[in-house]
Amino acid sequence: MNKMERQLREVQNKLMRGLLDLVILQFLKSHPMHGYQIISSIRKNFGVYFGPSTIYPLLSLLEEKGYVESNWDLTNQRPRKVYTLTGEGEGLLSCT
Repeated sequence: MNKMERQLREVQNKLMRGLLDLVILQFLKSHPMHGYQIISSIRKNFGVYFGPSTIYPLLSLLEEKGYVESNWDLTNQRPRKVYTLTGEGEGLLSCT
């Protein structure tokens, strides 16, 4: 990777980090997701990787603010916390 590509990647990461909460809410607007699905969707759609140490605290903050809610999915072998967009979260998205 040359210098120009590294700089472009750095700009992409900074831009995404600033918009990450809205990106997550937009993904949840289409359907409920667990954290790993959100991480994978961001990487697939934007080509940047944000790990669990970035995504899960942000999901907790969005939940505290009332924009998302979570429930445990215990139907699989491994329990997963599934996040759903709330009415307040939809309202925030409609303002942007």
